[in-house]
Amino acid sequence: MELTLPPFDMPVELADVDLYDPQTYVLADQHPTWRTMRAKAPVWWQERTDATGFWCVTRHADCEKVVKDYRTFSSEEGTILASVGVGDTAGGQTITLTDPPEHAAIRVPSMRALGHAVVQDRTPIIQARITELVKPCDDGEVDFARLMRRLPMVLAGEFMGIPPEHWDDIALWAAACVAPDDPAYALGANPAQTLRLAHHQLFAVFRDLVRHRRAHPGKDLVSVLIESIDAMSGRDKPLGEWQVLLNCYSFILGANTTTPNVASHTLLALTQRPELWPRLRDDRGAVEGLVEEGVRWSSPTHHLVRRATADVELGGVTIRAGDWVAAWVASANRDEAVFDDPYTFDIDRRPNRHLGFGGGPHYCIGAPMSRLALTLLFEELVRRYAGFELTGPPTHLRSNWINGLVSLPVRQLGGNTACR
Repeated sequence: MELTLPPFDMPVELADVDLYDPQTYVLADQHPTWRTMRAKAPVWWQERTDATGFWCVTRHADCEKVVKDYRTFSSEEGTILASVGVGDTAGGQTITLTDPPEHAAIRVPSMRALGHAVVQDRTPIIQARITELVKPCDDGEVDFARLMRRLPMVLAGEFMGIPPEHWDDIALWAAACVAPDDPAYALGANPAQTLRLAHHQLFAVFRDLVRHRRAHPGKDLVSVLIESIDAMSGRDKPLGEWQVLLNCYSFILGANTTTPNVASHTLLALTQRPELWPRLRDDRGAVEGLVEEGVRWSSPTHHLVRRATADVELGGVTIRAGDWVAAWVASANRDEAVFDDPYTFDIDRRPNRHLGFGGGPHYCIGAPMSRLALTLLFEELVRRYAGFELTGPPTHLRSNWINGLVSLPVRQLGGNTACR
């Protein structure tokens, strides 16, 4: 989705708003709509013809409550708009679709597999892979968004023990699962067929990987999942084969929805603000600020969906038990009540209370790894190059869920002689 700046000249009529249609996010920036909703209708009902409607929550405080209060707003029936009215068949079986206390049975051991000591131990390997990843930029012009598809696999592939020869295919299939409506990722004649084919390919790879790890266990995340307890069964038994596969899928999608799109949107922001490049080169703290602001600015996940378990009042509106609620975290990350000059890209923003990685018990388990990869990436870019410029218009992802870039043609502006 294009990220424009005020003033927003065209008035937004709530009667014309459709936040479900994926094409909406290709055609226009939705921040004028969200700003209008925060001011006039912070908890607003999205009607859908011949389909289940849902509540839209747009203020930071209300979004934070929805994503943190798991007792009132459950994740078990689905967490994206595609689940509204139909649910998710993986409900109660994966880390993203399980509420506490059962949620901890997968999250706690997974966090050990992704813990600080493990990350520190593998940082040199990740650094080397990122150095190799950005080398195509040496040639001058490159599609940075396409290049960044591999960035999450540098992390997930390493921590899940996925052989590198599968990384490019998995990145493509994961993108097709995230945005089956986008023609750039079409694997079949229509979105439903694309989704089926992408699922088939991903689960085939995961099945082979799980079988290998059962025979040759290690300290990787897949081995941890195989040994995890199925808290939903009420008995002390490990996760079943299908549950392990579903959680592999969940982790891969999580990795591929945040990190690459933050990287691409952040570089796009830097092409529009070249004056920041010298400071980033000389100040590591500035790179850390860049990454945090890049997450807020891009808000790679437009929304997080929950389903109300009881009647609750939010923003002066009564939400009934069973209603679906979309917390528009992209809107929350521009809330004027929380962020000074929210439409300014400010790498010195402190504090930066964005919801780019979610919140509460479902706070993104991969957030520390994502921050590490993004920091290492931009440190490498500012070390190697004098900056970047656009060589053509960006192509935005056709998705109501992920704020992604399908294509970002750029050219590096020569070697960074100050660092050579």
